[in-house]
Amino acid sequence: MKLWQKNQAPHEKIDHFTVGKDREYDLHLAAYDCQASIAHAQMLGQIEILTNEEVEQLTTVLNGLKDEAEKGEFVIEPDFEDMHSKIEFVLTEKLGDLGKKIHTARSRNDQVLVALHLYLKKEIETLKGLTHNFFKLLMDLAKQHKKHLLPGYTHLQVAMPSSFGLWFSAYAEILVDDMMLLNGAYQTVDQNPLGSAAGFGSSFPIDRKSTTKSMGFGDLKYNVIAAQMCRGKAEKTTATAMASLAATLSKLAMDICLYMGQEHNFVSFPEALTTGSSIMPHKKNPDVFELIRGKCNLLQGLPNQLTLLMTNLPSGYHREMQLAKGPIIEAIEDLKACLDLFTFSLKEIQIRENILDNPKYQYVFSVDTLNEWVKEGMPFREAYQKMGADIENGNYIPKKNLDHTHLGSLGRLALDAIKQKMEKAIGGN
Repeated sequence: MKLWQKNQAPHEKIDHFTVGKDREYDLHLAAYDCQASIAHAQMLGQIEILTNEEVEQLTTVLNGLKDEAEKGEFVIEPDFEDMHSKIEFVLTEKLGDLGKKIHTARSRNDQVLVALHLYLKKEIETLKGLTHNFFKLLMDLAKQHKKHLLPGYTHLQVAMPSSFGLWFSAYAEILVDDMMLLNGAYQTVDQNPLGSAAGFGSSFPIDRKSTTKSMGFGDLKYNVIAAQMCRGKAEKTTATAMASLAATLSKLAMDICLYMGQEHNFVSFPEALTTGSSIMPHKKNPDVFELIRGKCNLLQGLPNQLTLLMTNLPSGYHREMQLAKGPIIEAIEDLKACLDLFTFSLKEIQIRENILDNPKYQYVFSVDTLNEWVKEGMPFREAYQKMGADIENGNYIPKKNLDHTHLGSLGRLALDAIKQKMEKAIGGN
């Protein structure tokens, strides 16, 4: 069954190609389509297109279908093109001609738009919650290990002293930026497109403010063509925020893979969180973090993929827009899994202490000694040249000053300030 079908059914090859994986992806959206249909039915009752009894009957069946979808029990058989046709079929099967009235004053275009917006709102909230949990773990680890030193690197060369506390809290604070981008994406999708119909509104006296309120949207898209143009843009805006978060996770995963190597040996994990080799029994491979790195790198390409899909499309609906649905749904599932598994695994990280006792890191303290000379009155450029000469001539004796000013910035006040930034961002919808 197809909502647009009139007399002759399309050829099966056309049907297979145009439907694609919509049935699979629509299982993620079906509950939201029911939620929107309930709001639409109630609004039709308010403007007296439907009677109160008809609204009640439709709402009862739709709530049942919504419950099925939320439990994962909703099925879209091959006879149906998508969730919309299956839901309308069930309504008609149970309620007769009343089921056919649900499509009054709307189009499949604004149906999928509003379901996507509701879905993206919910998933962004979920991503924010997972990100906040990961943030709190990083901050706990930063506090726990703030005095455990490790070498900092520039150009993959030993540079200056760093600490695990500085490392963990750096990623925590970067997550605040990612949270702000998620907030921006949320604001974009928190606008009700229902009532835009096929992109040009409806001649019925619909009340779009009513459906906006009943579905919990912060606002509505007032211009119906603008609402139609949100298809693809909503997905891309969400993907852009997700790509930023994925970049943070990928970089941290890369650090961990590097630090787990025998050449660094800064961190390790229990064997239950690593994998082995089929022929080398000594191996403890960071497969989890490599896969997180790979998945998150692919996620960073999603905004460009959606840009290419939508480039040069004029206003109005085009069937290419259907192709944005799958990538954003799959990306959301991947990013949630990465956040969940990263949080689960990082709780078990094991930190090696006294790393800087190794003589190969002796030059990491050169800047501290240089700065001491400057504090005593030596011009910086002269101190710099003297230190360079001492190192070149083998006269440098490291002064292991463990109370580094730049590490002191990780004191309790700094950690509290980072937490306050996140608290402000987490409530930034």
